[in-house]
Amino acid sequence: MLILRSLLFNVAFYANLILWLILLIPGLLVPRRVFMEMVKLWGRTSIWLLRVIAGVKVEITGREKIPPGGALVAAKHQSFLETFAIVTILEDPTYILKRELMWIPVFGWHLAKARCVPVNRKAGSLALVQMTQRAKEEAQHGRQIIIFPEGTRRPPGAPPAYKYGVAHLYQNLGFPCIPIALNAGLYWPRRQFIRRPGTVRIEVLDPIPPGLSRDEFFQRVQIEIETASTRLYEQGRQELGLGSATASETSLSKA
Repeated sequence: MLILRSLLFNVAFYANLILWLILLIPGLLVPRRVFMEMVKLWGRTSIWLLRVIAGVKVEITGREKIPPGGALVAAKHQSFLETFAIVTILEDPTYILKRELMWIPVFGWHLAKARCVPVNRKAGSLALVQMTQRAKEEAQHGRQIIIFPEGTRRPPGAPPAYKYGVAHLYQNLGFPCIPIALNAGLYWPRRQFIRRPGTVRIEVLDPIPPGLSRDEFFQRVQIEIETASTRLYEQGRQELGLGSATASETSLSKA
């Protein structure tokens, strides 16, 4: 049954994605704010399909902690799920992403319409300068800049691997940072088609105000995200009947 429900969900999810890619084409002609509301609708329909077909609920707490206006959003990254779930709770979000995604036909058009911030990873230090300049421009227009500080998906319980880019952005943007913890990887494992029934928990943590030193912020954002994600990971394991994580997993996730 688990395999069947997972298979049915994946078929429905990607069919829904293709449908919305088509539906959003006329949206390229409307104001960006309207376009982003359409993107949020795609996110909500995807969450609905996940619950109805795969039995995976998405519980998002701490929304009231999100300050109005521009901000840097630093989120744990374990699955595809959070890439669309987080968008649904923010007023005017955009992503920092690798430049190559902008080249994908249709999909790349939508990323450009959303004014996502592309990163040319081959440009070295120049890439950091360009990314910061674009991100600051968007934040000054009241947008929330979403970044996954580890750069790629990490399995739950894996040792953290934060990149210094998030600290560079924080220091140069001059806006608060909203940390987000989650345990999505337990229910939507990376590189697997299995979707385990249960409750994914996404938790918005207290904003980190601007003005900290780069090193102080870098340490604080890691501690806060990893501490909360470890707690959610343990909670998810108990609910799935997997028992407590091993001592090595717990120590690695807090490293």
